[in-house]
Amino acid sequence: MLNIVLIHPEIPNNTGNIGRLCVGTNCHLHLVHPLGFEITDKNLKRSGLDYWPELSVTEYESFEAWKEQLSDESRVFLFTSKAEQNFLAPEYADGDWLVFGRESKGLEPEILELFKNHVSIPSTGKVRSFNIANAVSFAIGEALKQINGFQF
Repeated sequence: MLNIVLIHPEIPNNTGNIGRLCVGTNCHLHLVHPLGFEITDKNLKRSGLDYWPELSVTEYESFEAWKEQLSDESRVFLFTSKAEQNFLAPEYADGDWLVFGRESKGLEPEILELFKNHVSIPSTGKVRSFNIANAVSFAIGEALKQINGFQF
């Protein structure tokens, strides 16, 4: 199972879509507060449809609380448009942590400094970055392909 981490997500529709994706791919969603919405937000539930009750999800009151429970920081991959390494380069493994920042600013520099595995999803350069739900889809797809040929 992959661990998908959203640090300070701002848009409920994106989080709902990512939750639905996690249910469909057997990934665990980790939400790091503060969130830019209430977890009961109707947009979150609408985009997650009726799958939200099936979601394996853990919430953390702070980044520090999430970080404290990590056992192997070498298996944490930070997705950022500022990284030089392509997200296709690492060899992903079961249990890895794929970490994404808020929609408006990405991951804070202080967080980026704490981990060494920074990866980016390349684009044509016509956009600064991809929508977070799409970025998570790219990441999960590649990791699951590597781990088990996308078999569940």
